[in-house]
Amino acid sequence: MTEKKSTVLQDCLSRAKALAELVDYADDSIVSKTILDKPAGTITLFAFDAGQKLSEHTAPYDAVVQVLDGHATITIDGRQNDVSTGRIIIMPGNVPHAVAAPAKFKMLLTMIRA
Repeated sequence: MTEKKSTVLQDCLSRAKALAELVDYADDSIVSKTILDKPAGTITLFAFDAGQKLSEHTAPYDAVVQVLDGHATITIDGRQNDVSTGRIIIMPGNVPHAVAAPAKFKMLLTMIRA
């Protein structure tokens, strides 16, 4: 039997941290940092520079996006949603979605594998 990978960002283990400060913007890039990766799901921080995007794709599980800084354009099944700081949106599993950064923004992505 193969053992599943498990990752935990040590900076957050038993210590409170400001989420948006755990990932930095980089010019012309999308930066990601894994907070938690376990067989049950993942929690990942992203920092998008203005103009960056993730093209349309699907994932087999629901994914929860929480915008931590700025605002994003999240397209789900062809419908655009402007999601700003402090807002949340769920991208349903097996439904096409895309993420675009009209300006810099940071988000927390939580995916539960169930």
